[in-house]
Amino acid sequence: MNDFLDLADLGSDGVLDLLGLAAHLQQCPDPTALAGRVLGLLFFNPSLRTLASMQVAMGKLGGTSFVITPGTGSWNVETQVGVTMNGTAAEHIREAIPVLASYCDALGVRAFAEGRDLAEDLAEPAFAQIASLCRVPLVNLESAVNHPCQALADWKTLDDFRVPNRGKFVLSWANHPRALPLAVPAAVAHMAALRGMEVVVLRPDGFGLPAPILDKARRAAAESGGSVVETSDRNAAFAGAHVVYAKEWGLTAKYGDAAADVRAREAAVDWTLRESWLAGARENCRLMHCLPVRRNVAVADELLDGPRSVVVQQACNRLTVQMAVLHRLLAGADPQD
Repeated sequence: MNDFLDLADLGSDGVLDLLGLAAHLQQCPDPTALAGRVLGLLFFNPSLRTLASMQVAMGKLGGTSFVITPGTGSWNVETQVGVTMNGTAAEHIREAIPVLASYCDALGVRAFAEGRDLAEDLAEPAFAQIASLCRVPLVNLESAVNHPCQALADWKTLDDFRVPNRGKFVLSWANHPRALPLAVPAAVAHMAALRGMEVVVLRPDGFGLPAPILDKARRAAAESGGSVVETSDRNAAFAGAHVVYAKEWGLTAKYGDAAADVRAREAAVDWTLRESWLAGARENCRLMHCLPVRRNVAVADELLDGPRSVVVQQACNRLTVQMAVLHRLLAGADPQD
């Protein structure tokens, strides 16, 4: 494994290999595996779990890390190609990425979608350019339409709670005051499909996942024996569900139209997940969310604080799987051999 950019690059066998390594490192820590190695972390956008878990993961394997947050203690960094840099950005990624890569053994980057042009965001121009400039292993810490670290941790969470590979996985849109990126819903739908699950994307009209995202998930489902459908019918979606994954994202029917998004969001203000929604779900149906979550806006307290919720375990698993990713990228020898 040269980089960690997308679960699709690994396939189900590669994912299972990483999960096996994560389980091994949980039981048999390898605290000197990355001694003397350095992880660079470039965060164009805010983070709590991703930033903390990557630093701790590197430390637990014996390595060190540094964090660059453009505009906060370092220069603002431009990502667009061919621009005249007469604004706030003093650096360009064409220089910044090669320089940072020369200081470290692996580089993790978080760069959200612009949220203005759907076709452009789906093409991942900023992250593709970063990848082309990076000469050390690159880790995707959330790009415009992908978040493989989150998806890998979510797969482990499903395994931890013995959710069947062929179980019903409902990805439910949830309310939020503003449009959020498509990275997590795209990555999670693909992950569950790759695992072989019956994936149901539940969303209000206008918030359907873009065709390229659904097509990618359906290709994974075809390989694994799963399925992927979309619906706005709550009762049908939740009936017999093993897992409900709540997530917020923006209006896709008029992507980038802020006024239209606000109007559509106002019409869907009742999409706060509650226990009553899950009346038809299985008794042991689990509630997942990548966090952060706005309580009583996206998900009600009764669910987040109730027995269905596994959101804290999800977050804890970020550390475990990212240790496996870093070990596989940088350690060389497999500790399981």
